[in-house]
Amino acid sequence: MAFAPMGPEPSFFEALDQHRASLLAALKRDSGDRAGGGTRLASSSEVLASIENIIQDIITSLARNEAPALTIDNRSTWENIKFEDSVGLQMVSHCTTRKIRSDSPKSVKNFALILKILSMIYKLVQSDTYATKRDIYYTDSQLFGSQAAVDSIIADVSCMLKVPRRGLHVLSTSKGLIAGNLRYIEEEGTKVNCSCTTAVAVSSNIQGIWNLITDAKFLLIVEKDATFQRLLDDNFCNKMSPCIMVTGKGVPDLNTRLLVRKLWDAFHIPIFALVDADPHGIEIMCIYKYGSMSMSFEAHNLTVPAIRWLGLLPSDIKRLNIPKDNLIPLTKRDQMKLDSILKRPYVTCQPFWRKEMEIMAGSKMKAEIQALTFLSSDYLSRVYLPNKLKFGGWI
Repeated sequence: MAFAPMGPEPSFFEALDQHRASLLAALKRDSGDRAGGGTRLASSSEVLASIENIIQDIITSLARNEAPALTIDNRSTWENIKFEDSVGLQMVSHCTTRKIRSDSPKSVKNFALILKILSMIYKLVQSDTYATKRDIYYTDSQLFGSQAAVDSIIADVSCMLKVPRRGLHVLSTSKGLIAGNLRYIEEEGTKVNCSCTTAVAVSSNIQGIWNLITDAKFLLIVEKDATFQRLLDDNFCNKMSPCIMVTGKGVPDLNTRLLVRKLWDAFHIPIFALVDADPHGIEIMCIYKYGSMSMSFEAHNLTVPAIRWLGLLPSDIKRLNIPKDNLIPLTKRDQMKLDSILKRPYVTCQPFWRKEMEIMAGSKMKAEIQALTFLSSDYLSRVYLPNKLKFGGWI
């Protein structure tokens, strides 16, 4: 046994064990569905050759007295996205593209910045060194203008080369946290022992962590840091041990998504999402489960379609008699987001999710997880989550 048992009686986990058995059976049936797709971690020589080919094309264009242009897959339209319930959102094989031209006033700066970052990536890969996106921005912050510009270009380069960001030797600074029954070793040999009472920062090099050990019965994704910290303060991890909790502190960064996927691949334990009963919370849960348009070219490495919605469900608001004073009216922006989600392809295979969103749309109200404190300050950790986990209250 990897960890000392401190949680409930084994019978408490009966519904979870049954759920895990059904997940494993589904995996066995669909074992080939996710194989061979998506981006892979290319070798250094392949990355260097891909960059050299781009530069060679530019030189060839100049030799012909033509204005060079870079071609990038268009990741901002649903026309280029297909949905598979075993993978999530991914790019179609023959998608529309956009040109970044060197002779257009609108795109010439972006063209130059892409070449600048390509040269930096080339040096990083060639020397087998790594840099964060922040490091790249600060090499010439005046030239790049903003961190967002660097982030966007790196995503474009990753898509253009069909190489995951870590294959470009560019790391993201993690904002996520993890706690619970988990041990692993960082690439450089540092041993990490996650605790049930204090959180550990998600690694900036998920690809490099190894020797993961856990006996967790489930993994709980928590939308917000405040809720995550409250659960730690309430000793939730110990009370529900063995388990793991993760938060991306809102919209998850790449490393947090990679970690959730890595834990799924390693252990195939049930994964649940705890988000606000609002369109923003549902959107965040969908990113973990099915991915996003912007990273659809790397869906096979990031998504976990097995994730289930544990709470807060819109139907829970009425079931628990949460007063209207504790609810928040949907804004026009909320309603637009909700309408957008309801039209997405993955909602067709989630009828229970659709029903919950229709309840929200009908009531025109949303609720934060903190609304449960109306019942008692520790209702979330003492009653709500244990009951959901024991009796299978997920969809």
